[in-house]
Amino acid sequence: MIDLYTAATPNGHKISIALEELGLPYQVQVLSFDKQEQKTPAFLKINPNGRIPAIVDRANDNFAVFESGAILIYLAELTGQLMPQDVKGRSRVIQWLMFQMGGVGPMQGQANVFFRYFPEKLQGPIDRYQHETRRLYEVLNTHLSEVEYLAGEYSIADIATFPWVRLYDWAGVSVEGLEHLQRWLAAIDERPAVQRGLLVPKPMEEDAEKLVKSGQAMLVR
Repeated sequence: MIDLYTAATPNGHKISIALEELGLPYQVQVLSFDKQEQKTPAFLKINPNGRIPAIVDRANDNFAVFESGAILIYLAELTGQLMPQDVKGRSRVIQWLMFQMGGVGPMQGQANVFFRYFPEKLQGPIDRYQHETRRLYEVLNTHLSEVEYLAGEYSIADIATFPWVRLYDWAGVSVEGLEHLQRWLAAIDERPAVQRGLLVPKPMEEDAEKLVKSGQAMLVR
């Protein structure tokens, strides 16, 4: 059994989608940002950085894993799914996973902050992060013109990237003209496991409103 510590964020959804795709049994532990539950001593023993998502694998001596990319790799290696076993195939998946972790997530997250939540309207940072996010989308689009999924076959690289890119409009970034990226988004969105994973956790209306107003619905990982 996997304990999933999460909230309704793109990075949280990466793990709930992966768990649904893999068919692993898991229990959801929803952390309240409003109550700062991600900063409690008990949770900091699981993730010293005090962020979600994190997991505890009860079947493996209560082994804790934090950082969404590390969790995805752990789950893929645990099950032998969503990542090839050969060196080249595995490397392709990890390359695109790192592209999301080091590029798409941070840049789109900052675009979201300056576009929607920063107390002052600073057009320079808004333009900087929106343009960089769009550039990263263009990289994805060009690559997806040659392959169906990021690493060829559907993998944890797609699972990591999809929850962010699907929220392009929230960060004020357009996908107009990126037909291959749009095709990829639509294909993943149709997967039943993805649809289920996006509902985990299903926030109460009041909690969802707090997440959106605070910006944490896009930023916490």
